[in-house]
Amino acid sequence: MQEQQHPGAPGDRLQLMETFVRIVEAGSLSAAAAQLHTTQPTVSRRLLALERSLGVRLLQRSTHVMRLTDDGARCFERAKELLASWAAFEADARGALEEPEGMLRVVVPHAFGQEKFVLPMADFLRAHPRVSIEWRLQDDVRDLIAAGVDCAIVVGEPADPAVVAIKLSEVPRIVVAAPSLLREHPVSDDGEDQLASLPWLALKTYYRNEVLLKHIERGEQRRIAIRPRVSTDSLYALRSAALQGLGACVGSTWLLADDIQQGRLVRLAPQWCASPLPVYITYPYARFYPSRLLRFVAKMREVVPGAISAP
Repeated sequence: MQEQQHPGAPGDRLQLMETFVRIVEAGSLSAAAAQLHTTQPTVSRRLLALERSLGVRLLQRSTHVMRLTDDGARCFERAKELLASWAAFEADARGALEEPEGMLRVVVPHAFGQEKFVLPMADFLRAHPRVSIEWRLQDDVRDLIAAGVDCAIVVGEPADPAVVAIKLSEVPRIVVAAPSLLREHPVSDDGEDQLASLPWLALKTYYRNEVLLKHIERGEQRRIAIRPRVSTDSLYALRSAALQGLGACVGSTWLLADDIQQGRLVRLAPQWCASPLPVYITYPYARFYPSRLLRFVAKMREVVPGAISAP
């Protein structure tokens, strides 16, 4: 029996948008049909109905190639946002009075997961005693579904386009060095030109052979070539090496603030800073989200900005 479409009905429009998003993410009409447990002709009819409803061509299709049009690319991003908003609304309506329970699997970057975000996690568990959390420390996760996790907190732009990504805050970054290093290599307060002559440490995740600094007031940018004595992918190892006087580094303000206050590290070129790193919480698109996930996301949105902002 042929599926009847009434694009004017809200429920049908959501179904058409979901089908369109599945086609793009799956890469073909047949793959989308398998995921949606329907037939390829049905998927094709839904796509055509959506295109007619919107009055634009969303996909260019040939025998072997399918690609988004410019209108399609724009509509794809908006459709994902709308579907996520609707799913969150449904879940909130159904579970507004429902006590969260069950296992929540969360991926957190090592630096945040060992320190800054443990207190918010503990507060969340105290507020919801029927929830358990699997707290995975991992700096990069490419496929949340394949990894078997409910959500991930990521530093930097999310690598997976097929996720809901909510920006929580930004991590300010500054240049520091130990007093012992500066006794051998003096640097004046306005001596950004002297930074290139220092021994350096590199945080491979974000910089390797150069650092890009921006003047706080003027907005001027300066690239500084470096030859790292030590390269690492660990923010804590970077801090430890800096404390030993092995080199200058660019690091997160929240981690270095106490060392600066206690005189163990000195901020260099204080009118200059590196670009802040965005922090997102991400989770896969779904038609229904358990209340434990929604409550956790709400908690992170509430506490993360204050936890990592510059003191």
